[in-house]
Amino acid sequence: MKKYETNRLRNVAIIAHGKAGKTTLVEAMLFNGGATARMGRVDDGSSIMDFEPEEIKRNLSISSSFNHLDWNKHKINIVDTPGDANFIIDTKNSLQAVDGAVIVVDAVSGVEVQTEKVWEYASQSGLPRLFFISKMDRERANFSQSLEDIQKVLTPKAIPLNLPIGSEDALAGVADLLTMKAIYFEPNYSGKIKGGEIPPALKEDLKIAREKLIEIIAESDDALLEKYLDGQELSPDELSQGLRKGVLNKTIFPILCGSGLKNMGVQPLLDAIIQCLPSPIDRGPIKGIHPATKAEESRKPLEEEPFSAFVFKTVADPYAGKLTIFRVWSGTLQPDSTLYNANKGAKERFGHILQLEGKNQTPMESVGPGDIAAVSKLRETTTWDTLCEEKKPILYQGISLPIPPVSFAVEPRAKGDEEKITSSLARLSEEDPTIKLQRDEQTKELILFGMGQVHVEVTVDKLKRKFGVDVNLKTPKIPYKETIKTTRTGIIYRHKKQSGGRGQFAEVHFELSPLPRSTGFEFQNALVGMNVPRNFVPAVEKGVAEAMQAGVLAGYPVVDVKVKFYDGKSHEVDSSEIAFKIAALMAFKKGVMETNPVLLEPIMNMEVVVPDEYMGDVIGDLNSRRGRVLAVEPRSKGQLIKVQVPLSEVLKYAPDLTSMTSGRGSFSMELSHYEEVPSHLTEKIVAATKAEQKES
Repeated sequence: MKKYETNRLRNVAIIAHGKAGKTTLVEAMLFNGGATARMGRVDDGSSIMDFEPEEIKRNLSISSSFNHLDWNKHKINIVDTPGDANFIIDTKNSLQAVDGAVIVVDAVSGVEVQTEKVWEYASQSGLPRLFFISKMDRERANFSQSLEDIQKVLTPKAIPLNLPIGSEDALAGVADLLTMKAIYFEPNYSGKIKGGEIPPALKEDLKIAREKLIEIIAESDDALLEKYLDGQELSPDELSQGLRKGVLNKTIFPILCGSGLKNMGVQPLLDAIIQCLPSPIDRGPIKGIHPATKAEESRKPLEEEPFSAFVFKTVADPYAGKLTIFRVWSGTLQPDSTLYNANKGAKERFGHILQLEGKNQTPMESVGPGDIAAVSKLRETTTWDTLCEEKKPILYQGISLPIPPVSFAVEPRAKGDEEKITSSLARLSEEDPTIKLQRDEQTKELILFGMGQVHVEVTVDKLKRKFGVDVNLKTPKIPYKETIKTTRTGIIYRHKKQSGGRGQFAEVHFELSPLPRSTGFEFQNALVGMNVPRNFVPAVEKGVAEAMQAGVLAGYPVVDVKVKFYDGKSHEVDSSEIAFKIAALMAFKKGVMETNPVLLEPIMNMEVVVPDEYMGDVIGDLNSRRGRVLAVEPRSKGQLIKVQVPLSEVLKYAPDLTSMTSGRGSFSMELSHYEEVPSHLTEKIVAATKAEQKES
């Protein structure tokens, strides 16, 4: 495989709202770069980049995929990222491994919800960016409206580098603003360029757009600005260098246009990636910390530096084993080497170094600074680990994950598969860290958390395909609890059983009283005298503990109760531990019935982020769900609503919020505390629970 100097590498993420045409554009880029012999298509399942069965089934990117091409003696590593809200965190994660990004905007739809989100992610990563207005061949394609959208919603620093020649069915090519030349493309999807003149109707628009472009380029450099203000003409080299400087400094965000499907405008985009976006050398040193001293360390993107790489993605494969994908920050790696995992303090031995090409991989002779590669079957290494030289360790920081807001109970379709579910989902969570599985100790359900319903459904599909585990998804049960509201003393229960021979006898005297919320359970041995031998006290406490597992209202656990055991009676022959345990259990149940038992429900702390225009509707909806708004705080693009709301009211909140905010709202939640259920709801919950228990 050809070796490239580090300054001839470009690591580029293609990012956008779902269905904007990212993958179709990548297919055209790979075809133009000679990496593929034909352009794959998303619609018919022949795409090189969307190769997972779950992606083909849904016609959308679910996971970032990787490929590369050669363009003008440069290597471009392309990361094709998801745009669907369910999988957008994978996009944020992949941005850690690149130096620049191309934001694809649909010429029909303009800037959409996830366009704003990926723009924000790229800003957080400090990445220079280009825009590509795609689907200019589609009906109702509108370049001017898309341009206005980008400048209004995302950044006023966005400026066209070329304009479309024609649109919809009449799209024929693009006009370059710097060279003032027309670039026409053959209508046979080949990407071949043919000659032609700029249409007269476009010349005036081209002239105005060029003036704006030259002005913004001049503003990127003091020397150029001075020359421009003096009325001197800037040379092509000065314009080119000024443009590059402006993009690298993020004062210019060039816009190009075309059609990935018809392979028009793709070659100018590839040229712009080489000209404008940074190499690893331009990116400069990367900072980390020493794992032992925590002192700041840095590595330059040079071959002679100590080797270091950041693992940003893991792919779980039940047959080929685990594939570890990393970005090299410094040094060079050879096959059949040993690496040091600075996070785990472990040595990792591996064989081949692999270059990723969609679902395929090819061996590499070595991998140097700035490049992206993979190795297989590392034992200890997981996503966000740092691989380096043991004598020169360094740690790089990964992203923080949001709390997955959507949950489903999963149950195996086949008996005995529960352990298999747990181990298989653990493997999948290495590949997708936004998956979370936990057992609810109260309801005994396995709860699968994800970023959305589609995310959970895709995970279930992968579970079956990769590990042969079939599961059903259900709405999780609400883990209600029970408690008491009043104090009662003189609770007496006598357990007496005689059936010939030795019998059973025990009598206990209790006082029950409520404890503050979330206190739990308190057992007080307040015996005086010798009516009850002290060796039976542990059995009494066990009986109470067992009784607390199922309350008298609907069988939910009882909490926040104090039991004072102050007297009782025993028999020298018939009393036993089991007798006192039964007496305690029955006394507790009797006592709870006499101390005003109530139902408790989990209350969640929620944070809901919405655009300003939807805030009133969202707050009104939360109030209707028995929510208490605690605070509203401004955010860069909208408002953050902090609210406490019962879990039962927000189990299916995700689709409702999406509907209310046109997909622009997001939320997270975690357990806060338990509160008493309003009495009018208690009856319904108790009746429903008892009906369910009868059915089962």
